[in-house]
Amino acid sequence: MAYLSDIEIAQNAKMRPITEIAESAHIDEKYLEQYGRYKAKVELSLLKENREKDGKLVLVTAITPTPAGEGKTTTTIGLADGLKRIGENVAVALREPSLGPVFGIKGGAAGGGYAQVVPMEDINLHFTGDFHAIGAANNLLAAMLDNHIHSGNALGIDVGRITWKRCVDMNDRQLRHIVDGLGGRVNGTPREDGFDITVASEIMAVLCLSNSISDLKERLSNIIVGYTFEDQPVTCGQLKAAGAMAALLKDALKPNLVQTLEGTPAFVHGGPFANIAHGCNSVLATKMAMKTADYAITEAGFGADLGAEKFLDIKCRMANLKPDAVVIVSTVRALKMHGGLRKDALAHEDLNALKAGIPNLLRHVSNIKNVYGLPSVVAVNRFPTDTDREIELIMEECRKLSVNVVLSTVWADGGKGGEALAREVVRLCSEEKGNFAFCYEDGDSIEEKIEKVVKKVYGGSGITVLPKAQKQIKKLTELGFGGCPVCIAKTQYSFSDDPTKLGAPSNFTVTVKDVKISAGAGFIVVLTGDIMTMPGLPKSPAAERIDVDENGVITGLF
Repeated sequence: MAYLSDIEIAQNAKMRPITEIAESAHIDEKYLEQYGRYKAKVELSLLKENREKDGKLVLVTAITPTPAGEGKTTTTIGLADGLKRIGENVAVALREPSLGPVFGIKGGAAGGGYAQVVPMEDINLHFTGDFHAIGAANNLLAAMLDNHIHSGNALGIDVGRITWKRCVDMNDRQLRHIVDGLGGRVNGTPREDGFDITVASEIMAVLCLSNSISDLKERLSNIIVGYTFEDQPVTCGQLKAAGAMAALLKDALKPNLVQTLEGTPAFVHGGPFANIAHGCNSVLATKMAMKTADYAITEAGFGADLGAEKFLDIKCRMANLKPDAVVIVSTVRALKMHGGLRKDALAHEDLNALKAGIPNLLRHVSNIKNVYGLPSVVAVNRFPTDTDREIELIMEECRKLSVNVVLSTVWADGGKGGEALAREVVRLCSEEKGNFAFCYEDGDSIEEKIEKVVKKVYGGSGITVLPKAQKQIKKLTELGFGGCPVCIAKTQYSFSDDPTKLGAPSNFTVTVKDVKISAGAGFIVVLTGDIMTMPGLPKSPAAERIDVDENGVITGLF
């Protein structure tokens, strides 16, 4: 049987005008700024409308990712469509895709199969220009910083201690470490520099955590770009750049409204990575979904040790959000990889490999239940090669933690394949009241916060803080940033900081190599392992297979 590709399914879909989607979400047309027929930005003033109460907030997360795939975004969209099919009023809140993965190896972030948001090509490419605006604002600050130094350096900025980088939304390893300002004084001050990918930029985090234009401007002003010769931080506000940056970002701050293949309203906005940033869509998009629907379904990047931890410990803390339920997505295939099976052997039943890999799922489930105090359900994204005995084994192990397992076939069946999951989510939200708690407290020291995440969420035995990081922690504490939450950057492929340690490793320590403040975003970035903020393209990038014909029809985009 020949299957249609994701893009073929999306191109065959009959989309409804975005005004109709807005009407179904009770959004008056006066709040819409249309970008063609099928996408629009929504004015922030919508959030000031009175509503009796906000909708339930449901987080979709997953096990530790593997090359076998889990389908978290696909499940998120399929769950929303499933809720709509059983008569619930629902909206989705998702991140925007980065061009880096789109043209690289991972692919887009618009879902897959018959559980997608559309127009898929627009969402995966330029969309409404948000990422371009973020990159422009980021690079405006870099230009004003270097221009200040070139023009006399009144602030006394130490060129060797500039922390702000330029960015581009592309995987480009050539730009990780560069020397710029060459060619004589008229062309700037020579210095070592580098680029981050746009989704790793602090501007992305600032935009996603801002509640308003005024909040955005304040956060931008607080960004630290470097240090003076007297070891004092230099901020964006001191460079007088915040106003112009906010002007570039004023439209990007408005959430984007699109639709699923089945016409469910979807707010797609912001796109920070979850291994090097906080990995959640914007606070504003989440609040709009809750404002306009009885159920707001959102997701957080990579496994629950990264995206969900940051969603709960950073986003919920800052935005005063409390999830009503959590969905943990898994596949039999991925769990067998965690159990030591090779990717080319996953199509055959192997209960031993599955049993060896299940502890990865169980640790994520236990964390959501026992660390964060939230009700959850496991969604098994079923593949045709999965056997009944394999499914039953997962169900048995999850029952021991009093967590239900529901099969999901949304990739093949769309919302119909998510109805059973939808009913369980409704049950969780109405019958099981959580006792939400953070992993650490605001008053904990920076080291205590890191150690609590490592011990309570990752399952490690402790942390090793290198001398450079110790100095940085001491300095940040002296500057008054000790109360900020921590955003731990580590590999997405393991609970540990070693990507080769699959399953549920224990008795490991996490090495803290670097600590820096994202003062605008309001969190401390903790770098572990070999994390890079500028990925590279693979040997055979997806870009080689993408094309467009004379009628403007794109092919090869998944």
